[in-house]
This record gives sequence, C-alpha cells and structure tokens, in this order.
Amino acid sequence: MQLHHKNTADVLIVRPLEKRIDASAATEFKQKLGEWIDSGNRRIVLNLSEVDFIDSSGLGAIISGFKRIGGDGRLVICAVKESVMSLFRLTRMNRVFDIFSSEDEALRALSGKA
Repeated sequence: MQLHHKNTADVLIVRPLEKRIDASAATEFKQKLGEWIDSGNRRIVLNLSEVDFIDSSGLGAIISGFKRIGGDGRLVICAVKESVMSLFRLTRMNRVFDIFSSEDEALRALSGKA
C-alpha cells in the first residue's frame, strides 16, 4: 500500500495514495500506522482525499490506530469523499472520529486554532 506522509510541526499527516482501503491493504496500513504511533506521533491527520472505498477491514485498521493512540493523542480524519463518508455514517463512526472537510481545517483543530 502506498502512503504519503509528512510532519508539519508536531502533527503527522498521512495520505493513502490508493483508491481502496480493503482487506488486501488493511493489514499493511494498520501496521504502518501503528509504527508511526509507536515511534511517538501523538497527533495524526488521516487525509482520505484519494480513497473511494473502505471496507470493514480498512475501517478496522483506522479504528485500531485510533485506539492505539489512546487518550494522550489524537487521530482526526479529513477530505473524505461522499462514498467513504456514507460508511462512516452507516457505522456511526462519524460520531467517534473528528472529521474535517480539509487538511488545513484538521491541522488548525489539532493546533488549537480551530
């Protein structure tokens, strides 16, 4: 799975470069996200602008990262396409995750300037 990542101040921005986060990509995605969290990244923006589809395995990988970061960090999501947002609504994960329309908005929220 191709993932673009960059650090801005003390925020890690992760952008999957795949159209799908499904069973074939979820394990690798979960592992990489876990490595970033374990290496000290406590504030993460997950930019889903390239993603058209997430299945239950992909959603599970995102939830795993959310749980792994715990109460001493924050994982937020941004730039979600409607096809993916419908999954978040259906599973009520839109009530669990902070979801922002843009990467800039997510960064402002994490920096306390929202």
